[in-house]
Amino acid sequence: MDKNKVNVPKIRFPGFEGPWEQRELGEITECYSGGTPSVGNKAYYGGTIPFIRSGEINAYSTELFLTEEGFQNSSAKEVKVGDILYALYGATSGEVGISHINGAINQAILAIKPNSKYNSHFIAQWLRKQKVQIVNTYLQGGQGNLSGNIVKDLVISIPKNENEQQEIGTFFSNLDNLITLHQRKLEHLQDKKKGLLQKMFPKEGDKFPEVRFPGFTDSWKQSKLGDILSLENGFAFKSEFFQEENSTTIVLTPGNVAVGGGFQNDKGRYYNVAGTFPKQFIFNPGDIFVTMTDLTPSAQTLGFPAIVPNDGKEYLHNQRLGKIVSYDYNNLFLFYLLCTDNYHNYIVSTASGTTVKHTSPERILDYNCYIPRNDEQCKIASCFRRIDNLITLHQRKLDHLQQQKKGLLQQMFI
Repeated sequence: MDKNKVNVPKIRFPGFEGPWEQRELGEITECYSGGTPSVGNKAYYGGTIPFIRSGEINAYSTELFLTEEGFQNSSAKEVKVGDILYALYGATSGEVGISHINGAINQAILAIKPNSKYNSHFIAQWLRKQKVQIVNTYLQGGQGNLSGNIVKDLVISIPKNENEQQEIGTFFSNLDNLITLHQRKLEHLQDKKKGLLQKMFPKEGDKFPEVRFPGFTDSWKQSKLGDILSLENGFAFKSEFFQEENSTTIVLTPGNVAVGGGFQNDKGRYYNVAGTFPKQFIFNPGDIFVTMTDLTPSAQTLGFPAIVPNDGKEYLHNQRLGKIVSYDYNNLFLFYLLCTDNYHNYIVSTASGTTVKHTSPERILDYNCYIPRNDEQCKIASCFRRIDNLITLHQRKLDHLQQQKKGLLQQMFI
């Protein structure tokens, strides 16, 4: 096999040809990490020098600032706009950024400054592409820290032509900017929804919401959830019938509920239909269920609701989920009522357990809430459904762009 043909990417910009070269990263860059001034010396902090930590490598500002005295009396190192910042420690190990600010870095960050003829954006994108491999190779189970020497010894395939490096680096930088734009739009919609949930449902002890549609002025009626709906328990599906192979029969779990409410795919357990179970524990599309167990101490999803999708799959109702059966109320309104902070705070405050949090149908149904007339319920439900549709649209666009970038990284790099 022709070695030159092997060392070229599958996709290339027009006008570029010839094999790429392989170099150790330390040969084509200057790399150094920083340090942290003594935290006990107040004279070292509160100045004007941004102190960049590993969680801030892509940020436009920092939480901490150093004084000139703090910078000079420590091993903190200077970085400038455009320098590559590589996270070495902890949960952020392997993350890559291009500095947006001039500042100083601590020991958890490796600054990477390419030599002349080598492009920062190209190298940064290559490091992003290699992240999973680097973490799997050098960090056991994702735990531990990387080191500057590990990064310097990485072998990168890179075009000899500076213009090709720049073309590729610029292309992916523009794609990253587009992904960031969609991420911000998505976050804006999510924040808008969260704000409206606080304003369009009454605060605790109040019979009137802060924001209403025109024409509605009367007070909401106080009720317990148990007066307007009931919860049906699920089934204890036998673990021996769970399987790794894909199946269209899926046992839903608490993991299928998103923080704040909503359905999450790919969190259920595939089930072998050879395992018999009562047919009453098959969900119907549109059914609403709530979580009664949360594996996190903060109980981020406990009690929140989700709606069973209509996607051709058979979803099964397990024992740690409660299925809502409502009485003459708008089901979608009830769904958004169960997405409010007031409701979730109540569920968490009455939960049992420490490492794993539990609630029960009795606790959920004992929640005091306020309900408007049916026509106002429909208006509120329709408003939030439109917002959710927009959120779903932006999420799909974002997912598509991220998948597109992932595929292009594989084909435009070696």
